[in-house]
Amino acid sequence: MKFLPEDQVADRPLLAWTTVALAGVVAPAGALVMSPDPRAAGTVVAIGMMGAGMIAAAAAGRFAVGVVAALLAGAGLTLLALSLGLPSLHAPAATALAAIIASVSFAARGRLFARSAEGRGWWIAVAVVSGEAAVLLTAAAMPGTWPGWVLALLPAQWATLALQAGLTGTGAEVASIALLALGATAAATLLVARLWPRRWPYLVMFTTWLGVSALVWERWSATL
Repeated sequence: MKFLPEDQVADRPLLAWTTVALAGVVAPAGALVMSPDPRAAGTVVAIGMMGAGMIAAAAAGRFAVGVVAALLAGAGLTLLALSLGLPSLHAPAATALAAIIASVSFAARGRLFARSAEGRGWWIAVAVVSGEAAVLLTAAAMPGTWPGWVLALLPAQWATLALQAGLTGTGAEVASIALLALGATAAATLLVARLWPRRWPYLVMFTTWLGVSALVWERWSATL
């Protein structure tokens, strides 16, 4: 693989890729084994894809690497969920579409971290993954802990809503807006990474994020 001059790889590659495996596969797989509840499958798969895709893209400095890592993690975790008792996929095509768009979104954020923080970008990815995962897992274990509008701000929650609709059919009416949010923020994030170190694209990215978060909350809150 030929790397371009602007690509920034991890400052501690062995630790970075070990973290990809732990955050993207080992920890989510452990969560599925300990609590094989079909209602939790979407959350766990989304967190695993986020951990694999975002950290891998930041560690490799390559967007495509993150996409592939997220898709592999998602496929592996879905197969594990099926083997543990998850009924057959409610909508395989919808699940695949959600996985692809979520992978692109997570990898885009990792790519931006690699561009903006150089070899330390993967540390930022780890922090972001840890934070979003902690919020989602807390919300799943103790409903009501976090206000719904807070969850609606998190791309990991958007991925959860979209994946859960494909896996079990739960919340299908929210899946389309969640996919729109993931796709829009992915495009805005890639724009920032492409134009780095220009700073004005950040305004586009944050405006897009807040706008689609509001749309997700509007649609999701009506179903709660």
